[in-house]
Amino acid sequence: MKIENIEPKDIEAKSFELIEAELASDLDPVLKPIIKRCIHTTADFDYATSMAFSENVVEKALAAIKDGAHIITDTNMVKAGINKRALAQFGGEVHCFISDEDVAQEARERGVTRAIVSMERAAAMDKKLIFAIGNAPTALIQLHEMIEAGKIKPELVIGVPVGFVNVVTSKNLIMSTDVPYIVAKGRKGGSNVAAAICNALIYMLTRA
Repeated sequence: MKIENIEPKDIEAKSFELIEAELASDLDPVLKPIIKRCIHTTADFDYATSMAFSENVVEKALAAIKDGAHIITDTNMVKAGINKRALAQFGGEVHCFISDEDVAQEARERGVTRAIVSMERAAAMDKKLIFAIGNAPTALIQLHEMIEAGKIKPELVIGVPVGFVNVVTSKNLIMSTDVPYIVAKGRKGGSNVAAAICNALIYMLTRA
């Protein structure tokens, strides 16, 4: 088997060339960069057909980022994967409250998940907010409850938790709201996918 000799700086570009060659040619060009980056981070071409996008979501998301929206994540892994330096060009920051001791303590006292308390903390921020959820369906469920109660109006919800318990239900709840969303339908997803979607949006602005 022949091993390709590729310079490290060229590996990503080569990967995207290979992805492009395998993708269907009729994909929406506005959505394609997001789909390609999800495939790049997972090597799973199911994302070409399983991603759900609300109407004009990319346009709305880019406007929010340019207006300094902050990104809220449900795991530190998602936070670590987002290009924070690129986001900072527009005044945005990435926040994750899941490991804060006061969040953990409140969750224990109330008998709820830290993800629920984290979403409540985020809702109290006086900022334009994008939520990137890659792990906790309870975070999406809590967001849905707060959206329906009129307590929060996110600029975007990225709903891609991975797993089995309440995962599909939580994604369907977000898709039933009137907020902009990008969702990986079904059980697939993960923190890496959530970060990839955030970066795809940021790079649309910084690498144009």
